[in-house]
Amino acid sequence: MATIEECRSALDQLSENLAKAEGDFRSAAAMDRSLSCHITDLDITFVGRLTDGHIRNVTTVHGPPPTRAEIRLTMAGDDLVSLVNGELHFARAWGSGRVKLEAGLRDLLRLRKLL
Repeated sequence: MATIEECRSALDQLSENLAKAEGDFRSAAAMDRSLSCHITDLDITFVGRLTDGHIRNVTTVHGPPPTRAEIRLTMAGDDLVSLVNGELHFARAWGSGRVKLEAGLRDLLRLRKLL
């Protein structure tokens, strides 16, 4: 089971990856949206903001997200680490129910370029 520190490190790496994106990927990551990532096995949520291709102002709260973010992810810690490391394909994880993504339709259409 991934630790809180490993999950936080994975989010930091995801932010770096988004910042390095180019072309269509860059435009898809250049949203300004609230973001939450609930780690089910640790019962913690990382809350932050996706802005200009970076995940900023990340804080950790215990339990489910305190407010409804515009982009919401839910998964186990090991799945977050595996996704960021490229060991787990997002579409397969989402299709099998290992990862849950909730967002508005317009955001989902933009995010599909990243996934």
